[in-house]
Amino acid sequence: MRLVATALFLALAMPPLALPAMAQQPAPSPTPFVAPESFAPLVRNLLPAVVNISTSQNVAPRPGRPDAPETPQAPPGSPFEEFFRDFFNRNRPPGPQGEAQPQPQPQPNQPNRPAPRRAQSLGSGFIVDASGIVITNNHVIDGADEINVILQDNTSLRATLLGTDPRTDLAVLRVNHTAPLPFVPWGDSDTALVGDWVVAIGNPFGLGGTVTAGIVSARGRDIRQGPFDDFIQTDAAINRGNSGGPLFNMRGEVVGINTAIYSPTGGSIGIGFSIPSNLARGVARQLADGGRVRRGWLGVNIQQVTDEIAESLGLRGGARGALIARAQEGAPAAAAGIRNGDVVLRFNNQDVREMRTLPRIVAETAVGAQVPVVVWRDGREETVTVTLGELPTETTPASTAPTQTPRPDRPIELSGLGLRVTALTAELRERFRLRPEARGVVVTEVLPNTPGAEREIRAGDLILEVQQERVTTPQELQERIERLRRQGRATALFLIESQQQGQRFVPLRLAPPRGAPG
Repeated sequence: MRLVATALFLALAMPPLALPAMAQQPAPSPTPFVAPESFAPLVRNLLPAVVNISTSQNVAPRPGRPDAPETPQAPPGSPFEEFFRDFFNRNRPPGPQGEAQPQPQPQPNQPNRPAPRRAQSLGSGFIVDASGIVITNNHVIDGADEINVILQDNTSLRATLLGTDPRTDLAVLRVNHTAPLPFVPWGDSDTALVGDWVVAIGNPFGLGGTVTAGIVSARGRDIRQGPFDDFIQTDAAINRGNSGGPLFNMRGEVVGINTAIYSPTGGSIGIGFSIPSNLARGVARQLADGGRVRRGWLGVNIQQVTDEIAESLGLRGGARGALIARAQEGAPAAAAGIRNGDVVLRFNNQDVREMRTLPRIVAETAVGAQVPVVVWRDGREETVTVTLGELPTETTPASTAPTQTPRPDRPIELSGLGLRVTALTAELRERFRLRPEARGVVVTEVLPNTPGAEREIRAGDLILEVQQERVTTPQELQERIERLRRQGRATALFLIESQQQGQRFVPLRLAPPRGAPG
């Protein structure tokens, strides 16, 4: 099973639940359910604004058969399997079992390399403005040398790419036409409720204007496609080629852009994902106006608040919010006074229920806006005002601080945690390939079956803070831990820096040291 972009897990057939013999009281229904008699009147108005996207590009030849296009994969046993095989066999250049063809002779002083071939792909899109603004997925047109938009009457128009946004997988095109083009309006995706009817229109397998219907199956899906995942899940059939096509509500408004599916074969099993219109509309507007997207930026590394972390911080109300693992030096958050270990509970008057909520609402906030941020710090809520910067297009390196040479303290075992630590020396920097500006106490050994091993702390990791207090020597670290034990703390929050994961907070149970009464 794989994820494809329109694009893949296996749905398990579950037997119906057996109900007890006793009478069941039905749940009251607020309004009577009325299924639409037909989608035809709605679809008739929408189809002219939904387009097919055809792209082509030069690709390097494949080894062995450089001139042979690759046959698309279809579900085994389906009519498409035979269709694709016959089509590509008829159009495949003659090979070892075909008629011999004269081979071009290499020119003097030129390598005998096969010429690149033209590859074509198909997708979907929709017109949102009569002047010819077309919305589709970035992965539909990514790398294309030529993009054509095909209208419902088979008119083919050469498209100009106005801009792309890989973070949300969106692209905006423009086509020129002698007359105003039919278009469809954006809808409010926040009003699309689980159980609402929806209609998808697109170009699956290159068949052209295909209509499928279903319901909104779920909201707020995170499918690990990007930092702003907030997909609408639908059971309306979506297949390869539907990418970039619209998902409509019953008012004929676009509430989603069909982007991905889960499937073991590449065909629809009723689990499709659409980008919400409220996310797509702002991105599309910026791409159409200026060719790029400007997003708000805090400049923090964050992690999920677990129950143990919430307990360590005394956070009332259980695990919630986004924990600041690192406030980047010189970034807007640090400049406003946000610190490592703060938990962001509200941003710009919006609740931050979990970690992944924060990047999305920050990105949707205007660059330069001054916004209130409510954080949990030192056992209480505090409000700071942050002036947002612009999200960099690429990750920028953190500014470096001058190297400090710690005292050559002796190695220490942190009993009960399973960690052996020592001061950071030049030899250890070289041994563990640590950054020149790295500071803290270095872990030299992690004992098996201990709290440190369970939390995947590794040799070479740096301990920077304990319970949000910085530590620079092994003795200082040990003293902080013992002080927490004397206070009756069951858990301590460590700030760990590793080569693989960067800075992250790790809660460790303060088990009694070996030999101590427990």
